[in-house]
Amino acid sequence: MRILLADDHDMVRETISAYLRSEGGAEVALATDLPGAIEQISGEGPFDLVLLDYNMPGMMGLDGLSKALAANGGKGVAILSGSAPARTAQEALDAGAIGFIPKTMGAQSLLNAVRFMSAGEIYVPVDLMREEAAASTHPLAKKLSPRELEVLNGLSKGLSNKEIARELELQEVTIKLHVRTLCRKLDAKNRTQAALCAKEAGLF
Repeated sequence: MRILLADDHDMVRETISAYLRSEGGAEVALATDLPGAIEQISGEGPFDLVLLDYNMPGMMGLDGLSKALAANGGKGVAILSGSAPARTAQEALDAGAIGFIPKTMGAQSLLNAVRFMSAGEIYVPVDLMREEAAASTHPLAKKLSPRELEVLNGLSKGLSNKEIARELELQEVTIKLHVRTLCRKLDAKNRTQAALCAKEAGLF
């Protein structure tokens, strides 16, 4: 397997690549942003599988996915994410991704998923699809934009505005505005109550 792993978090990149090499026998090329990934694909590709971090520099949401798909000559491109909600996974698949991998996934499961996608099969964790089914039918989810759902997911994990801003590559002031809008839409007095609303509703 020839894999390209593009992620701007050093620890994530090194941990995943070391495991794919040692346990999966994969040949792994690395990049830290989308321009670097496109450059690697152009110079050394196409790869059997390209793994793109959803929130790394240059991605601009799923725009980066489209660019990588075009560059990789029809071979699989998948999204890695630590925070994106299930709706984003579905949007990625609709845009042509071969899979969606949560960074919380166990090492052996991740290796199995990578093998599966390298063989040309679409992969999405079952629990993520259940979450998508619940979210798509829940009236709360219909009130919120995809970005608001991402911010609400961060609140549900207990992240600060600064941490959510870093994950979503937005300004902290933008997150504050989203939190204010969320509280109004969910009829919540504060961020804690908004997170509780989401958890009680089974959104996250």
